[in-house]
Amino acid sequence: MSYGEALEIQSKIASERKQGRGVDHLLFVEHPHVITIGRNGHVENLLAPEETLRRAGIELYESDRGGDVTYHGPGQIVAYPIMDLREWKRDVGAFVRAIEQVLIDTLADFGIEAERIAGLTGVWTHQAKIAAIGVHLSRWVSTHGLALNVSTDLQYFQYIVPCGLAKPVTSMTALGVHADTEDVKSALIRHFGQIFDYEMQREIVGII
Repeated sequence: MSYGEALEIQSKIASERKQGRGVDHLLFVEHPHVITIGRNGHVENLLAPEETLRRAGIELYESDRGGDVTYHGPGQIVAYPIMDLREWKRDVGAFVRAIEQVLIDTLADFGIEAERIAGLTGVWTHQAKIAAIGVHLSRWVSTHGLALNVSTDLQYFQYIVPCGLAKPVTSMTALGVHADTEDVKSALIRHFGQIFDYEMQREIVGII
């Protein structure tokens, strides 16, 4: 699903949650090639002009999420937690650290030892970034979320300085772990429920 279409679905669910209606969601999506610039983004971290990106089949979006520049594409699991943090903790830092822990626990299920790096957001393994996190909060309701590189073609990161950091990126496949995407999603769902104390239920949100 395109980034724009997924954004519309997020906005609809977030609007309901702000009004105290509906339930929290963890949305999963795989985007076609797209580069997004967060609200703290720096244009200099985009290493190619928009015309070059278009020729490479890459969309460019400005986003209201936190963070700098990032890439989404095939082989990458993108998950958007749409949550009312008034019903969890009114603590943005704790929210981001909890998402990191979900990713660390998920990767451990597949034999990958991942960690945090002090002062940086995301999840790392052997000093290379394997998962990025960028969230937005409005009236304590979250949108945007995480991106985990499963079998992502890492060559597409050549067009950016990922998250504004001159550090390498990696994927589960690059680390020698050839995991089925659905198995990784199932692990993410299980650990998300454990960390955030949810009873997880699957549903098809639909395509706008």
